[in-house]
Amino acid sequence: MIRPVTVTGGVIMRLATEQDAEALAAAYLRNRDHLKRWEPRRSEGFFTFAGQAEGLKGQLQAHGRGQVVPWLLCDGERVVGRMTLSNIVRGPWLSADVGYWIDAEYNGRGLATAAVHEVCRQADQEIGLHRVAASTLLDNAASQSVLRKCGFEPYGTAPNYLEIDGRWQHHLLWQRILNDRPAF
Repeated sequence: MIRPVTVTGGVIMRLATEQDAEALAAAYLRNRDHLKRWEPRRSEGFFTFAGQAEGLKGQLQAHGRGQVVPWLLCDGERVVGRMTLSNIVRGPWLSADVGYWIDAEYNGRGLATAAVHEVCRQADQEIGLHRVAASTLLDNAASQSVLRKCGFEPYGTAPNYLEIDGRWQHHLLWQRILNDRPAF
């Protein structure tokens, strides 16, 4: 079972709920310029209550099917980051992808590192996965540092991997093997 956990400095990592749409929209608005370089282009609707409510509803439905785990990082009622375990695959692969962002005001406090450690712990112990993967833009040294500190290793480069900030960009691929348990 996924439970809320304090990751660092009083910040709680917990599952998102549909009631988080307003706080999440405020967080995205507050961090719009900060995140622009690292994310896909967003429509104006994305930054609204309605846009976030729709996104959360879809993610929570996927969570109910075991495909996604959508966490929020919260300092009180304020959303200060997001961690998402997506593309969860069972069977012989037991793998998922982690994506994350941290509020500009909280950068440099070790929050991303602590939260990625916790995602990996839960992926291993609570969800039963074997592997977690991530990708970073080639020049995203901060995110690469987080992944290294969390035991991820680079394993390749993917040309034109994702459309980020309006253009297809190369990414460095990372993985962390969580355990050697049998898949079945």
